[in-house]
Amino acid sequence: MSQATISMDDQGVIQISGILDHNNGGPLREQGQRLIQNSRASKVQINCAGVTKSSSVGLALLLAFMRDCQSEGKAVELIQLPEDMRKIAQVCGLSDILGIEPGRFE
Repeated sequence: MSQATISMDDQGVIQISGILDHNNGGPLREQGQRLIQNSRASKVQINCAGVTKSSSVGLALLLAFMRDCQSEGKAVELIQLPEDMRKIAQVCGLSDILGIEPGRFE
């Protein structure tokens, strides 16, 4: 099973790290939903700097977390999205929805 974690730091920022794939998508989804529900912030920041590799499951998680924030009446900001996640988002036409600048394929 691939290793990945999701947690909230002392500043209330949700930190995602590790390899995001079908092996851990379900548990991460549940944990992230609870973190969002328990957050007192009006704007939830989700930091993906620790993500070492992601399949499309990573983007599905982010979209689900965005829906969770919306249902809780909270704004969301994605920060430090790795390049592979940016490329998947661009190919899938999700850059605008995720609020990220599309990267260039080189």
